Amino acid sequence: MFDQLWVWVGIFFIFGSIWGSFANVAIVRIPQGLSVVAPRSRCNGCKTPIRWFDNIPILSWFILKGKCRSCGQSFSIRYPLVELLTGVLFALAFYSVGWKFYLAELLIFILGLVIVSFIDIDHFIIPDKISLPGIIIGLVGATLNPEREVLDAIMGVVLGGGFLWMIAYVYYILRKQEGMGGGDIKLLAWMGAVCGWRAIPFIILFASIVGSGVGLFNMKKKGLQTVIPFGPYLALSALIYIFAGHTITMWYLKIFFPWLE
Repeated sequence: MFDQLWVWVGIFFIFGSIWGSFANVAIVRIPQGLSVVAPRSRCNGCKTPIRWFDNIPILSWFILKGKCRSCGQSFSIRYPLVELLTGVLFALAFYSVGWKFYLAELLIFILGLVIVSFIDIDHFIIPDKISLPGIIIGLVGATLNPEREVLDAIMGVVLGGGFLWMIAYVYYILRKQEGMGGGDIKLLAWMGAVCGWRAIPFIILFASIVGSGVGLFNMKKKGLQTVIPFGPYLALSALIYIFAGHTITMWYLKIFFPWLE
């Protein structure tokens, strides 16, 4: 049983790395309004289509030493890192959830988080074409999955999107400028649809702590007007909640509220 489990974990790692290759394409093309399906992957320098044997996730980058076979132009190290990250997260998802309906929802969710996080890092945007369908998929999943509750998902959407919308509105009233993009609001609503409303306080708190720490560090280097993407911190917090949220919550309650056990 143990050996079989790890075989499947390995299979999901490979499966995830393949989808990580797709994520690399989406990260580059979606902000440009291009199709993620056609044309096939090609070198940005010489425009030569990348052969299938040069497009093996993770391995091909190292075999080619990070360069195009045709023209020698360098490929970013981020390509294999995104594939590795997606593979690890897919493997963790299977290890944590197993063969359940929720696994399919979780894999879609993870792939979306990887894509929007890197797009947000590069362009400070979270595309609606990912987050809005994600909300719908989350609500449909809650409807079809007997282990989830539709009301929980709906409340997650309302609480997640509504909380950030309120913060953004108050900030705009006080500062007369936007402090948070609408993409973050829709992203948190998507997280609420998939994870339920109970996840929202944890995600917001953890993302705020990590984001504030990184923001303060950047301010020392670049000044007070430094802008940081908030999407990756929301994504990180959502993943931590999914994989370890219950454990962290129980640990927190045991230390600060032992009478609630």
